[in-house]
Amino acid sequence: MHSSTPSVLRVLALLSLVSALPTSVFAQSGAVITGPSAFADYTQEHPGVRRKITLADLPQPKPDESVDNGPSVVPRPEGAWPVAPAGFKVEMYAQGFKEPRLMRTAPNGDIFLADSHGDKIMVLRGVGADGKAATVSTFASDLDLPFGIAFYPTGPNPKWVYVGNTKTVVRFPYKSGDLVATGKPETIVAQLPGFAQLRGGGHWTRDIVFSPDDSKMLVSVGSASNADDPDTHPNEFHRADVLEFTPEGKFIKVYASGLRNCVGEAINPTTGQLWCSTNERDRLGDNLVPDYITSVKEDGFYGWPWYYMGGHQDPRLVGTHPELKNKVITPDVILQPHFASLEMVFYTGKQFPSAYDGDGFAAEHGSWNRAHRSGYEVIRIPMHDGHATGEYEDFLTGFVTSDGKVWGRPVGVTVAKDGSLFVTDDGSNTIWHVSYTGK
Repeated sequence: MHSSTPSVLRVLALLSLVSALPTSVFAQSGAVITGPSAFADYTQEHPGVRRKITLADLPQPKPDESVDNGPSVVPRPEGAWPVAPAGFKVEMYAQGFKEPRLMRTAPNGDIFLADSHGDKIMVLRGVGADGKAATVSTFASDLDLPFGIAFYPTGPNPKWVYVGNTKTVVRFPYKSGDLVATGKPETIVAQLPGFAQLRGGGHWTRDIVFSPDDSKMLVSVGSASNADDPDTHPNEFHRADVLEFTPEGKFIKVYASGLRNCVGEAINPTTGQLWCSTNERDRLGDNLVPDYITSVKEDGFYGWPWYYMGGHQDPRLVGTHPELKNKVITPDVILQPHFASLEMVFYTGKQFPSAYDGDGFAAEHGSWNRAHRSGYEVIRIPMHDGHATGEYEDFLTGFVTSDGKVWGRPVGVTVAKDGSLFVTDDGSNTIWHVSYTGK
């Protein structure tokens, strides 16, 4: 027994040394940061750094830690630029939008963009010799906080472009190559639940995806509040849910519930399953509650507002719905708390190295309820045969200056037809183009 003591001390000393290493060392070594060290802020975010947070790492709720620390976005400083992994190039693709948010790539390669507070859908086409968009066109205007965009039917020749306004779903006639809508919007869902008439009332983004067989239209609707009990707050009816409709707009059912704000939806091309990039609740402490990215099971329950991260009870709702505790699904990938995870996409291109095949990417808009900023980046979600490993990796960083000033906030991410990546940033109102050069 005595002879083992020195080795124990050596192990403890080694662990102490490892915990003090800069995260860049982990990026170079390919190690995954786990345990309490996996909770990080913007100063520890660097391309290539991988982290894995598990349920065992979650602290106890500490509401007294809660802070209002939202950014005052500053103009992009001289020389500031998004930072990608070695071998990738980042170019400024387009600017001049009011609020560039979600993007979707049309089958012909055009990039459709929701300029949400501009109440427009834009189309961007091609890359000129200067790296900028060759064509920028307004597809539709006079919308109502548009966000979600989906082409229907799926496949190479869609006939409609669906748009998720904050209170409705509309669609426009479409044939491949249209830069301007050729007809007026047709209302498909006349009233999505919850959002007040005077542009208030909680989460306003509405994403749309179609199931691979085109039989289901899945619309995400975020909560009206941080953690109000729907039993006593009727304005939460059919909110914090993914709702299932037919493509013609007939409501079928609540497809999945307890997702506080499933901002970004994506269909996993390997499994055909719905995935969500989800904003969780605030005001339980710096490291609670984690945002997450997850596959979404039909009829599944993900906890909000009564539980989080499996069967952890929200202390503000103790004693409510004990029968639901064992039904709460733990998400596939646990992210930093307060990341504000927005649009996600699966990589189906061939330009990036083969290690990226089938992986996910998600835009992290950045924290407001954390003492030290986190997020403000694009992350990579490693996948294996269509299933998440539980890790995430910093991919595109640099949107915060060394002294904590925020100049960029990633929102949307889409894969171009040539396999490169486009990223919207509503801090500098820019679309960034990320391509692999190998240099």
